[in-house]
Amino acid sequence: MSGPAKKAVHYLPPGRVTRVLNRVVGALTRRGLSMWGSRVLSVPGRTTGIMRSTPVNVLSLDGEQYLVAARGTTEWVRNLRAARTGRLTVGRREQWFDGIEVLDDTRLPVLRAYLRRWGWEVGAYFDGVTADASDDELRVAAARHPVFRIVATDPPTAG
Repeated sequence: MSGPAKKAVHYLPPGRVTRVLNRVVGALTRRGLSMWGSRVLSVPGRTTGIMRSTPVNVLSLDGEQYLVAARGTTEWVRNLRAARTGRLTVGRREQWFDGIEVLDDTRLPVLRAYLRRWGWEVGAYFDGVTADASDDELRVAAARHPVFRIVATDPPTAG
């Protein structure tokens, strides 16, 4: 093997049913109907800069908002890491934000709250880890499920 070994990246691609459901949830959210806290996340692509969109669940916890990547290191995660900014929309309401990745144990209560709220929907992606898991079990899950704190910002200006 030449060059440094690449670290395995955790990612569970959506199946056919999930892709259809994402289109339905995304369409409803774009029309202003948030389902279980859904938003449409738009982030500039890493190479093209073209806005890429996907439905996400935004978690509110202790006065902060968070995005959790239930499927692991998705394209939106990679794009948000690169751009560090994005937009969340419901209907005509939009919120621009900076995405600050949470890399320490402060993400444990975020994951616990996320699983408490949406475990019925995303539990299969967490390999049996639930909201009632120990901190050690959540730490293992945290390594596979990126978490971002949403910090509201002004929309970009045309330059």
